[in-house]
Formats: sequence, structure tokens, C-alpha cells
Amino acid sequence: MESKQPNTSFSASRPETAPLAEPINELPRAVLRPNTYLLLDGEWRFMIDADDKGLVQRWYVGHSFDGTAHWPGSIESHMAQAKGQGSSSGWQDKVVAWYEREFTLPHRSEPHARSMIQLTFGACGYETRVWLNGHPLRTIEDEEIHLGEYTSFSYELPEDYLRPQNRLTVRIADTMDAEIPRGKQESHVYKRGGIWYQTYTGAVRSVWLETVERNRLRSRVEVVSVVEDQLVRFSVTTRIHDPGHYTLRLQAYDLQQADPIATSDFPLQLDAGQKQQRVVLELPGVGLWSPESPTRYKLIAQLIDSEGYAAQIETRFGLRKIEARGRYIYLNNSPSTSMVFCISRARPPMRKCNGICWP
Repeated sequence: MESKQPNTSFSASRPETAPLAEPINELPRAVLRPNTYLLLDGEWRFMIDADDKGLVQRWYVGHSFDGTAHWPGSIESHMAQAKGQGSSSGWQDKVVAWYEREFTLPHRSEPHARSMIQLTFGACGYETRVWLNGHPLRTIEDEEIHLGEYTSFSYELPEDYLRPQNRLTVRIADTMDAEIPRGKQESHVYKRGGIWYQTYTGAVRSVWLETVERNRLRSRVEVVSVVEDQLVRFSVTTRIHDPGHYTLRLQAYDLQQADPIATSDFPLQLDAGQKQQRVVLELPGVGLWSPESPTRYKLIAQLIDSEGYAAQIETRFGLRKIEARGRYIYLNNSPSTSMVFCISRARPPMRKCNGICWP
């Protein structure tokens, strides 16, 4: 099974060229797919729902939004733009904002019988609801409301909802509720004094459409290396609509070579749904990552069905080990003098010791 060349636009797949070329990745994630995608960043229709009446009045069915805003961007900056202010505008207690735009149904890079269109938000929130042509969508994790502001989430767009020209509506809500994790942003608990920052919420990262396979690996890869044994544990997530027998194939490449340095197949019997798979690959003779020599490798992971059809993802990874031994930081089992870690606090002043900043 040959690996596929990543494609970075809604066009025909590119022929395989020089292995040294680093693929362009315009999406806010470290995983590449050979399929096509379409960024929905840019101008959206926008409106603040000050009285939180949009759900009752069913704005997602049809509404005249009176403003525009650039996605990605915070609600605070969009509020300031709507008021003609030069700096971001804060809010009190609660904010609800609506965004809407149209998109043309994109060309699919895979056969219709094997593929679907997926909508992904790089990050958005704190509470996010999405409608397609007036129909409510649920995330792959079956959430009607996605909660969280710093993680990506995706929707598989139902074929029955899709039209040649489509309308996408997004409602975003946030509050100062103390139960919501905010970092150093304002909340009902920390309102005065200290160094609590102004809120930053809403459409904070890119949103895009992409062709994905019905049975595939999701764009999530966890890498844990054991440098002493030259082993790497990869965690990938399978997403299955058609239960059956599959093969998970992992191939590791030196970035300067066309042939894999390691390959391994793992047979899987998969039910419908998604499941995390943890597998180990031995990489003898590989170099370790360090600031002086940031050695990286390429991983191509394929989920191959019983007919030999492969759904593929690709990412870069390195092998390293970082640990603290007493007052010192060790990198790859050797004392490190080139790595500096700083813990930033308002008080007390910092002092420097052995290349490490301590409070």
C-alpha cells in the first residue's frame, strides 16, 4: 500500500515528488491529511445577542445580522469594532454572539461512497452550538453544545443537510461563572486587584471543511518515546462507520530518505464508533532530539480496510527524554546547559540558577 501525498487545496491530488519537500500546513494542527480542505476564515456576519433571545426567536432558521466580523478573532475585538472603538471592549457577567456565513459545497477528493465532509473548529467557546441550513449539528462525540475554549472539535455533516449552497450558523456564549476554568482571565471570584487579564473568548482559532474517509484515523496522534530502548508508543484514534477487519499500518521515515526506516502492521477488528489504539514501533539507530540537533522523523499511519483502501494521516515527531534530577535538568540522560525553564509570576522577583529560573 503506497502512502499518499498530502494535498493543501480543493484540487486534484498532487503527484508524488521529492521526499525532502516539507508539506505546507495551513491548519492549526500538527497532523496532515492527503485529502482536500477549505478554510472558512474571513468575513462572517455577526451580531451580539444582548438579551439572549436568539434561541427563542430561532435565529438559526433565518435572521438579519447587522454586523460583520473576521474569523478567527475574539468577541471582545468584534464588539469594539462594532462600536467603532480602537481597543478591545470587555463585557460583564455574560456574552452571547452569533456568526453566520455561506459556503459552496466543495469538491470531494475521495469517492462519495467512502467519504464525507467534516467541519472542524480549531478552538471556539466557551459554549458553542452549530447549525447547518437551520439543522442543529452534534459533534463526533455526540455533543449538542461543545464546552471548552482551547480544544478542537469536529462535526460530520449529514448528507441530507447538505445543499449546493449552504448556510452555517454558530452561537457562542461565555460567562464570568467561577466554575468555568479561565486561567488568569477575569471571573466572578477574581474581580479586583492582582494581574487578572481581560477576557478573550469566542472564535479564537480557524474553522475549516475537509474531505474525510468514513473509516479513518482521526487527526490526533500521541507520541511517547523510550529512548533507552529506542521504542516509540503511538496513540491514534480510529473512527469507524462500517464495522469489520482493518489493518493499522505505521511507517516511520527519516526526513532525508524516501524509504521507511521502520514499518509495522497491526490487525484490528473494529466496531462502529471511535476508539484509541496504542501501538509500539521499534526505531533502531535513530537520533535523539536536542536544541543543538533538533532531529525529527515522519510518521505515516494508515487504516486499511478489507478491500485494501487506505485512509492516511501524517505527522512529524522526535525522540527525547527530559527529567529533573535534584536541582538539574537532564536531556536524553545528560545534564543540559542549553535548556532554560522560566516560571513567570508577578512576585517575588526571579533569580537565576544553573540556567533555570526559580522563584
